[in-house]
Order: sequence, then C-alpha cells, then structure tokens
Amino acid sequence: MDTQERRRLLLDSLRTANKPLTGAFLSKKFNVSRQIIVGDISVIRAGGVTIYATPRGYVMPQEESLGLVAILACKHDDKLMRRELEIIVDNGGHVRDVIVEHPLYGEIRADLMLSTRHDVDVFQQQMTECDGKPLSLITEGVHLHTIEVPEQEVLDRIRNQLQEAGILCNQ
Repeated sequence: MDTQERRRLLLDSLRTANKPLTGAFLSKKFNVSRQIIVGDISVIRAGGVTIYATPRGYVMPQEESLGLVAILACKHDDKLMRRELEIIVDNGGHVRDVIVEHPLYGEIRADLMLSTRHDVDVFQQQMTECDGKPLSLITEGVHLHTIEVPEQEVLDRIRNQLQEAGILCNQ
C-alpha cells in the first residue's frame, strides 16, 4: 500500500469510527509506526480536513451540531476540574476544548471532546496515569471551554450550576 492509499484509508477509518481512534491502534491497523500516523494526520489536516487530537485518540467532528455553541470563562484549581466537566456533560453539554492565554505563546487550545461522564472518567484517569497537569495551571486557573448544547435552557442551567459551584467567571 502506498502513502496516498494509506492516508485515504486512514481518513475513511476516522470518518466511520464511532469512538476516538488512538495512534497506536491506527499504526497497528496500517502496519506503520505511530510517528507515520502522526505525520499522515498532519498532512490530511493541512489539506483542510478537521481532525481533533483528543486525550482518547483522533476524532472527526460529527456533521450535525448539538445546537448552540458557547464559550465559558472559568476559574478554579485542579481539584474542581472534574466537577466542572461533570456539570457540563451531566446537563447535556459537549466540551469541545479548553483554551488558555499564555503570556508568551498566546492562545493555547487542547481538544477534549467530552460528552459523557465516562468520557470525563477516562480523561481524568489518563491525566492521573501520565501525572498530567491542567493547562489552566499556567494561567492561575483561568481558562475557556467551547461547549455545544442542544438549547438555550441547557446552556443557562450549565452556567447557573457553574456559578453556584464558584467556577464560572463573571460574564
């Protein structure tokens, strides 16, 4: 199989996947190194295709949106991170990403793609296993989340609960 064929099949795999696909899984599937997969993903992205690299693997966005997209400004220590994410997903929200404003590098964004409590559990487990720290550590807890919700009522409920938990910045 040549490079172009592998990239086409890789893209097909991502389009039809119903869960994130890890670099390790894809490298095994195509019998190449993980670094080759990383390079292939970069080339595909450079061609204009949106592929998210999440803590659980690569995903492509679903065609249909949940409805409304909002950006929430939050501030908390790492002890409240799980609670913040649970409030969003338990109320029917989807957490696309986390964004921080670095004083030197500017905006730093990481794709999260969390929709369920199970997704939050896996994310938290991976952070613990790799001894990772939240991006918001570099901004004293201040960060943004892009979220999707099905309707305004859900967004209002999420905002209210984050406010009650002392997580939402005054907007």
